[in-house]
Amino acid sequence: MDLEQLQSRAVAIAALYDHHNTTAGRGAWTTGDLALGFVGDVGDLAKLVMAVDGRREIPDADARLGHELADCLWSVLVLANRYNVDLVTEFTRMTDELEQHLT
Repeated sequence: MDLEQLQSRAVAIAALYDHHNTTAGRGAWTTGDLALGFVGDVGDLAKLVMAVDGRREIPDADARLGHELADCLWSVLVLANRYNVDLVTEFTRMTDELEQHLT
C-alpha cells in the first residue's frame, strides 16, 4: 500500500470507531481525543522500545513493537486527514529542510 491507501484505510477504521462509540453512547472522538490517544500510544511505544533494547521487561516486546508502531501511524494518518494536512508534501518539505541544514 502507498501512503494514500494507508490513510484511506485508517480513515475507514476511524469511521468504524466513531460508529461503535456513538452506538455505545460515548460519542465520536474529537481531534483532541485522537491526539491524546496518540500520546498514549507513543508512551506504549517508548516502553516497548526500552524493552526491546533490554532496559525494561515486557513479555513479547519484539512481537508487540510492530503493532504499536502501526497504532502510532494510524493516529498520524487520521489526524492529518482531519486537519487536511498533505503528509507527502509536508514530509518532503521537512526532510528537504533537514537535508539543507545538515549538508
